[in-house]
Amino acid sequence: MFEVTYEVLALLMLAAFIAGVVDSIAGGGGLITLPVLILAGAPPVTAIATNKVQGVFGAGMAALAYARGGHVNLRAQIKPALVAFVAAVCGALLTSYLPTDVIRLGLPVLLIAIALFFAFKPGLGDLDRAQRLTPTVFALSVVPLVAFYDGLIGPGAGAFYMLGFVALGGYGVLRATAHTKLLNFASNAGGIATYALVAQPWWFVGLAMGAAQIAGAWVGSKLAMRVGAKLIKPVLVTAATALALRLIWEMWV
Repeated sequence: MFEVTYEVLALLMLAAFIAGVVDSIAGGGGLITLPVLILAGAPPVTAIATNKVQGVFGAGMAALAYARGGHVNLRAQIKPALVAFVAAVCGALLTSYLPTDVIRLGLPVLLIAIALFFAFKPGLGDLDRAQRLTPTVFALSVVPLVAFYDGLIGPGAGAFYMLGFVALGGYGVLRATAHTKLLNFASNAGGIATYALVAQPWWFVGLAMGAAQIAGAWVGSKLAMRVGAKLIKPVLVTAATALALRLIWEMWV
């Protein structure tokens, strides 16, 4: 049992709104909501499960907004999304069996590498580039790998999806962002399906934060579609760097 005051709930919803804005632009919203949930008194596993509950609403709203803007065909993404859902379920089920602490050691290096890639790689804009993997190969390799990680640990999954779409799929930055959201939604949903059985999410809090996530994702996706890569790249670089620094700080503490 738990008690959350109206003031704390309001702060959690504010954090979820800001996270929705950031996540819909470049990912990394969990960097904001997960620590806030822990500060509110949620045990770590409950915080992770509740974070999945609220995060799925923001990812879903962003996916719809980008689809309405003509940047992604959601029907064409149904099969990759199903792959992401199943892979995330597998990752969540194996959380207690795989060396997640060892995996976390390498995450800061990968996130900083992603930040450097988007900060200094020349020619990264909203125009598509040469495709290195076909959509089918991408859906059967990159998607399940990132989704499995999302179910297993989670932080930075959006940045990993983005890197795959840009570096291997040949997508422009805005189009890559748009295609990331449905996959994020699916892997979050897979995490929820599993954590609902093995953990105890704060359902009411998660749903309330989810409503704020919807509003934040709508605002963020509109900004991203209006400004494009000029907004997405710096937000992504900042979010990836901040997450890497947080993970390093957690290891030292």
